[in-house]
Amino acid sequence: MTDRPTLLALLLAASALSAPASLREARAQETALQLDEISVEAVRGDRSGQGTGANVAVSQDSAATSGGGGGPSGVTGYVARVSPSATKTNTPLIETPQSVTVITREQLNDRNVQTVNEALGYAAGTATNVFGFDPRYDSFYVRGFDLTYNGIFRDGIRQVGNNLTLPRVEPYGLEAATILRGPSSGLYGLGSPGGILDLTTKRPVFTRFGEMQLQVGNYDRYQGNVDIGGPVEGTDGTLAYRLTGLRREANTFLPGSADDRTYIAPAFTWRPDADTTFTFLSEYQDSKLPGNASFYNAPGFVSTRLYSGDPAFNDFKLRQGRVGYAFEHHISEDLIVRQNFRFYDTQNSYQYAQIDSLSADGTTASRTAGYLRERLSQISLDNQVEAHGRTGPVQHTLLGGLDYVHYDFTTRSGFAAAPDLDLTALNYGRQFIAAPALGPRSTQSQDQLGLYLQDQAKLARFILTLSGRYDWTFQETFNGGTDTASRQDDRAFTGRVGLSYLLAPGLVPYASYATNFTPQVGVDAQGRAFKPSTGDQIEAGVKYLIPGTNIQTTVSGFDIVQSSILRPDPNDLTKSIATGSVRSRGFEMEAIANLAPGTNLTLAYTHLNLEYLNQTSASGQVLDGNTVSGIPGDTFAGFVGYLFPAGSPLRGLTLGGGLRFMTHSFGNDENTFRNPTVTLFDALVAYDFAAIDPKFQGLRAQINGYNIFDRDYATCQAGYCYRGAPATVIGSLIYRW
Repeated sequence: MTDRPTLLALLLAASALSAPASLREARAQETALQLDEISVEAVRGDRSGQGTGANVAVSQDSAATSGGGGGPSGVTGYVARVSPSATKTNTPLIETPQSVTVITREQLNDRNVQTVNEALGYAAGTATNVFGFDPRYDSFYVRGFDLTYNGIFRDGIRQVGNNLTLPRVEPYGLEAATILRGPSSGLYGLGSPGGILDLTTKRPVFTRFGEMQLQVGNYDRYQGNVDIGGPVEGTDGTLAYRLTGLRREANTFLPGSADDRTYIAPAFTWRPDADTTFTFLSEYQDSKLPGNASFYNAPGFVSTRLYSGDPAFNDFKLRQGRVGYAFEHHISEDLIVRQNFRFYDTQNSYQYAQIDSLSADGTTASRTAGYLRERLSQISLDNQVEAHGRTGPVQHTLLGGLDYVHYDFTTRSGFAAAPDLDLTALNYGRQFIAAPALGPRSTQSQDQLGLYLQDQAKLARFILTLSGRYDWTFQETFNGGTDTASRQDDRAFTGRVGLSYLLAPGLVPYASYATNFTPQVGVDAQGRAFKPSTGDQIEAGVKYLIPGTNIQTTVSGFDIVQSSILRPDPNDLTKSIATGSVRSRGFEMEAIANLAPGTNLTLAYTHLNLEYLNQTSASGQVLDGNTVSGIPGDTFAGFVGYLFPAGSPLRGLTLGGGLRFMTHSFGNDENTFRNPTVTLFDALVAYDFAAIDPKFQGLRAQINGYNIFDRDYATCQAGYCYRGAPATVIGSLIYRW
């Protein structure tokens, strides 16, 4: 690893030299420039977007949603200037020594995203098509690392997943999605070295508003959305409510597969005075999805058009609910306390059939059936104290916190042979498939307690961010099949140190070092518990918010090493040892701009070199130096939406489109074959009828197309291939008031 300090030095030098000569001259002339010149406040005004053409019904009032899970503020179009995700304080993004992307509500609306994966499709550093089309899960990678189980947060609190039980997030219920790249355990505890995704729930605002949507699409898609709220009558402006919901009935391109959902999320905010805010958040969601989303893989790593599931036994029913609150009180101007709490319960019933092999003459397929029932319950509590003060010329923003997460997970499963499929008639759905008997119950519980402290110190042009956290995790597992129990306790210290420097107005180079850890369940051949995997990252870059505009850019380089990951034991391939390691190096460039009301742009380029440093395949083959499969080495994504101005004959019309380019990647970890390069195109056409007559104020029609040229493609990862989503079109009729 001797080249890592050299890399950091080169990145810092590049950051310093990236300023144009005119800016370097300005720096020399403006020696008295203060950091408060780049501080930002929430943009206030017409939050409804009506009269501006902006495709957003309502934005959160930042006064009620400050640090600690409250979500971004200073939002204009696709651009957000402040996000609490990186520091749990209201720190401007350009002062944060880490790469951060905020996907705002207006961007979610313009692209009419239906899944979290779609929401992330145009952000730098992300890989969202690794497993093809699969409506069952939110599964994606950041900087080459999986965030599915340990990297998804909701309102600043970790959202636990286990086995096949992963809480689904309805994008219509979100105000924003924030990607924090790189290890973040210094504030959030156990997680992925790739970073975290923090999803901000829509919250009440003290402005009356409403929205209704009717949506139709191909594959018999019908959906209705509602989002209403405002102050409660007779409460003197101290109480506000919000009710968000939808109902969808839809099929998919998978034969006989549904994508149905019922979602409702009531919320209340009580603000008895200017210093105190209490927000109650709740949600109920019921989904019916396909139990099997795969296609039969033929020899030679080919994803065929032969669907592996069967409509006769193909239901994945997921029911989830949550209740919680966010409390904040300003004891004084310089002392704030917060408490965030959530209870989450998720239950599923999972039935599927799958094709295992074809007969020699290719006329029948042998199959098996699986049946699982699982439940996951989680309690989370995060307590925070934020203080502001000075030591001489140094300004401090101090944050201390104690958080706790507990979950209980139970699972029962059964597997059995299923009737053969007649390939000559493709008799899907016409044969009875019995549910296998469920086996013994297995359980797992985990407690995580974390104590953290952070100091953001400002001295002249410098901002030093120091974070440290100590975690205790206790995990108990009972395997009903073998009637064995085990316990595993882990402790870890993680942290982050970052330095930012105000080179010129809006131009901030930075560098940081951060670590993370993730517990690993199980024991090695000697019966010793696996130690947690650990990761560390060096990152450096430059952020530029062009003064007087809503145009922000970030260029960053990073080097991440994850160590102590599981690999097959070379002496006993039936066992594992925690001695593997993987390295992710690369750079990202991202630009997000609001050029005028309703006119926005986002561009992202990522170069990634992801390789095994120490790893062994399941067959015992040494993979050292090989590229990790399924993750593209280079990606480019760009989306633009243009609203014709008021003086144009086409006023009221919005045209937009996007391009997602993914270069080739290896299809297996042995690196014997490659996935092809893929380019996908999306489109947006919308019209605001107020351009015809003011009496139609708030009425909008919108059409979104995804993969509009119907590119047929497959992606292989770890030797198994997944088909991508075909062309999809959704039309929406929207009324806002």
